[in-house]
Amino acid sequence: MNRSPGERGRRKLTRLWWSSLPLRILLTTFTASCAVLVLAGVLLVQQATAGIVATKRTASIREAVGMHHFMQGQLQNPERLGTATYEQLSRLVELAGAQAAQYLVIVEGPASVLSSSSGIGLDSVPPELRRQVTGREGMYIAATRVVMAGEGAGQPGLVVGTTLITSAGERFPVYYVFPMTSEVTTLRDIQRAVYTTGAALLLGLTAIAYLVTLQVVRPVRKAGRTARRLASGQLDERMPVRGTDDLASLALSMNEMASDLQQRIRELETLSTVQRRFVSDVSHELRTPMTTIKMASDLLHEERGGLPPDVRRTVELMNTEIERFNSMLADLLEISRFDAGAAVLDLDEVDVGTLVASEVQAQETFANSQGSELRLHVEGVASAQLDSRRIRRIVRNLLTNAIDHGEGRPIDVTVASDEEAVAVTVRDHGIGFQAELSSRVFDRFWRADPSRARAAGGTGLGLAISREDARLHRGWLSAWGRPGSGAQFRLTLPRNPEVTLSSSPLPVIPADLESRKDL
Repeated sequence: MNRSPGERGRRKLTRLWWSSLPLRILLTTFTASCAVLVLAGVLLVQQATAGIVATKRTASIREAVGMHHFMQGQLQNPERLGTATYEQLSRLVELAGAQAAQYLVIVEGPASVLSSSSGIGLDSVPPELRRQVTGREGMYIAATRVVMAGEGAGQPGLVVGTTLITSAGERFPVYYVFPMTSEVTTLRDIQRAVYTTGAALLLGLTAIAYLVTLQVVRPVRKAGRTARRLASGQLDERMPVRGTDDLASLALSMNEMASDLQQRIRELETLSTVQRRFVSDVSHELRTPMTTIKMASDLLHEERGGLPPDVRRTVELMNTEIERFNSMLADLLEISRFDAGAAVLDLDEVDVGTLVASEVQAQETFANSQGSELRLHVEGVASAQLDSRRIRRIVRNLLTNAIDHGEGRPIDVTVASDEEAVAVTVRDHGIGFQAELSSRVFDRFWRADPSRARAAGGTGLGLAISREDARLHRGWLSAWGRPGSGAQFRLTLPRNPEVTLSSSPLPVIPADLESRKDL
């Protein structure tokens, strides 16, 4: 299934995210710190701005009230009654500009600006404020942008508007404009300080998170490495214990677990060694009496014709069970050789097709007695360097197992080869087994259905020995099965014992069922 570049990128990021604990902690800390610092910076700047603006507003109103009282008093002064009104207003504006450098004054006439401080006009006064001053009594304040001649967009400021009344009763709107130049500079300094401090705090928090992560991750990684070494068989591996904190408790628990595991494994190894030695010793000790018993049984079996019917039946049953016991004893001896590592190969160049054909012919009588037909398919020349005795035993076990579970249906035996391997499959169409049991069929003395009677009367060790024989050849023995669809066993062997197998000439799933997706 083709994925889009965006989906592939998301999958890569997801894998990267879940592949590193330090990365997740650092990114989480960085993101959370950014969010907290941005929120704190915004709140700090907002509070600083509100405080500076409120202070400026209070100071502006106080200054405007004082200057308005002064100008109004000058207009009402009897000594200036003979002076023209416009001339008085112009002088008052000049006087106000000379006395206070923190604000500008605009006096509006009937049609335009009557008098103002240099470089400022009515475009610095909001229209709403002009309507309030013209229509009602009182003093009003509003935020504005102070536009000076030649300065473009201007700068933030406050404007206070009210009315001057002359001695003749004329009313002239007057506006006191307070630029916020110093306040804007202060806010910019505060913002720069917030940005610098936030960046420093962010780097500091990230560094702290990294150091804390290292203190946590290093012991966890050490625990992981220790666990992997223990799993690989290095049972003497231990973690260093420092302090009494939770990580020290983890190290102590890991060490205690490793010690217990080492002790248990040693006990199991000792028990396994004792068991293998016991099986080997018992098997060897039983060989001599078993040989004597078998000789006596064979003698009685040969003379059974002259015995009474009930005694003759007893002799036949005894001979059958002694044969079975002798076969089991031989299998136990073979298993003990595998467990002791004493099994060796006697290699020779063998034609696997001919070997399998001879075993198929040898089992035809048993197959016919069970109603099964053995069908052999040999694809080309299949020769390899093998131990023919062991390979015959594998094929014999697979054939008898297939006949025993084949429910009287045909059994297909296929031989094929390629440049590096030769393979044999034995396919029956009998009862089969569950897919999850494909590895357990090679366990010693294991049976899928213990209540089912076996026609061949095996020892329960045949498939286990077959798997060990295949491993001894550096080959594979695989099993496939489904209830009602039968089973197939595949033996794959290298043509040269020095070659490491990478594939098999035959599939483990039967060719007649490969197209079924539910298998």
